[in-house]
Amino acid sequence: MSVVLIDNAKVLVTMDDERREIKNGAIVIRDRIVDMLGSSGEVRRELESKGLQPQQYIDASGCILVPGLVNCHHHLYQTLTRGIGTAAGKSLFDWLQTLYPIWGEMDAEAVYLSAKLGLAELMLSGATTVADHLYLFPNDARLDDEIRAARELGVRFHPTRGSMSLGQSQGGLPPDNVCEDEADILADCERVIREFHDPAPCSMLRIGLAPCSPFSVTPELLRKTADLARRHAGVNLHTHLAETIDENRFCEQQLGLRPLEYMQSLGWTGDDVWFAHMVHPNRAEIELLAATASGVCHCPSSNMILASGIAPVRDLCDAGVRVGIGVDGSASNDSNQLLGEARQAMLLQRVGWPGFESSADRFSAREALELATRGGAAVLGRDDIGSLEPGKAADLVAYRVDGIQHAGAGGDPVAGLLTCAPVPAWLVVINGRVVLEQGKITGLDLQSLVSQHNAKAEQLLRKAAFKGNQDD
Repeated sequence: MSVVLIDNAKVLVTMDDERREIKNGAIVIRDRIVDMLGSSGEVRRELESKGLQPQQYIDASGCILVPGLVNCHHHLYQTLTRGIGTAAGKSLFDWLQTLYPIWGEMDAEAVYLSAKLGLAELMLSGATTVADHLYLFPNDARLDDEIRAARELGVRFHPTRGSMSLGQSQGGLPPDNVCEDEADILADCERVIREFHDPAPCSMLRIGLAPCSPFSVTPELLRKTADLARRHAGVNLHTHLAETIDENRFCEQQLGLRPLEYMQSLGWTGDDVWFAHMVHPNRAEIELLAATASGVCHCPSSNMILASGIAPVRDLCDAGVRVGIGVDGSASNDSNQLLGEARQAMLLQRVGWPGFESSADRFSAREALELATRGGAAVLGRDDIGSLEPGKAADLVAYRVDGIQHAGAGGDPVAGLLTCAPVPAWLVVINGRVVLEQGKITGLDLQSLVSQHNAKAEQLLRKAAFKGNQDD
């Protein structure tokens, strides 16, 4: 039995049902589970009364302890192409068409290296659980490649087996050469569920199924994917939806329905479904999301960079919709900073959106932090993470608030995590294991990983440029 005591935290933010915040807090982890928490004195007395001696002691003086952050939507492979479409100021459809040819040159090593680098950067920001959406598989790349990276780092992982089957020749957006045969897609979905999915409590790996979007797959694939997922416990459904006004127009013109109406007609609403973005729902659609318990992942920076709009997160939360936060693709954000993403979510809701006046009290720092922890856990259908409570999985992050970024913020250091400049994680514990200590990831040669990743990124660009010149 392993016992870890993390002691003397300036504040321990539990995110439990009472949203308790414990000053001079301490937490005890037994094996992979939170065993007890409270003030430092209380916890020490309880340890003594039980005759428990910690095998590991961590002094968290000067730190805020929070539940591990949950990233509900990502495209890890896009770390390979940061700055390309975003530097040119492209909106979503143009951005995708610019990058598809480069992504089409990926191979298994590219998927592995990009996933490992992206997950490492997320971990450095405080992410302990990551949902990723990998939807193209050129040159024998497989979901297995990013799963290997997550296992090596010790991240709690929700990889979703994405898909694209509706190419340009059939009226879709992606080039035909990055699309797959639908029978092959469904067969591989069955395979990854069989080989990797673990629905048990405190699972480190759960598979989801995630056709890319209404404009890149057929209705038949959407229906069959939903049927397949629902034959397996804990396999959830995910896709992009209502991200841009262009997408809404595409669905209305090509499908005769608005995006959410279309997805509902195919069985794609419910507590096992979550949508990325949902920037442009109307009032009736917000009410439908709430009534069906469908989840939403808000991706503020990506929506800003691609000029997609401001998602009405305040309205979604007020209606009772499950809402979490996602960094989104590294190439539509150019960052993997999840604490920073929570800050952006807070700021965007204060700015408001068309038809609403801005208001500085519209969205608080604590609400934004809740989206990134408890909210994200709910979106992924998990009740074993997202808060620090006895019996839950021991996923937690400590951020130092005694440095220059937080100087003068002692009056409310918890709010300062969001209102002040985002700081890197000082300590990360996942499933009871210390995976990052004093700001460094255990056992990882980060500079070597960066060098390997950059070499692979340059190789992809050369291949895409060469093929483009041949086509010309």
